[in-house]
Amino acid sequence: MAVFRVEKNHNYTVMSNYHLRDTGLTLKAIGLLSKMLSLTDEWDYTTRGLAAICKEGVDAIGGALRELEKAGYIVRRQLRGPGGRISDTEYTIYEKPCPGAEEPPEEPGPDTTPPDTGFPVSGGTGYGGAIYGKARRIKY
Repeated sequence: MAVFRVEKNHNYTVMSNYHLRDTGLTLKAIGLLSKMLSLTDEWDYTTRGLAAICKEGVDAIGGALRELEKAGYIVRRQLRGPGGRISDTEYTIYEKPCPGAEEPPEEPGPDTTPPDTGFPVSGGTGYGGAIYGKARRIKY
């Protein structure tokens, strides 16, 4: 059996084997995560920036990012400016999946308790049975 040895004396990356052996990830997601782990912390992690250094386009990069986010290797947090508008996106990249990462932190919602009118209630109040839809995910 042949033995291959690689001399590592400069310009190489050390990373965990965990994501490389994760059978739940596609090869595209494994490769993208490896590429992202090899980049410096100061690098601009945008889908266009990643597409510029990869053969895949923005849509393929976005699909792999969503897969990594769902698996817990990436946690995305949208930062808001002073007016409440989304100003930037912060990515936290993990070598091993972060437990509970696929569920965003729960933010306090508006107070939905019905106001007290001061009148006695007989029968239905008209506030029951409301159906709330699921929040949509913004594609990046």
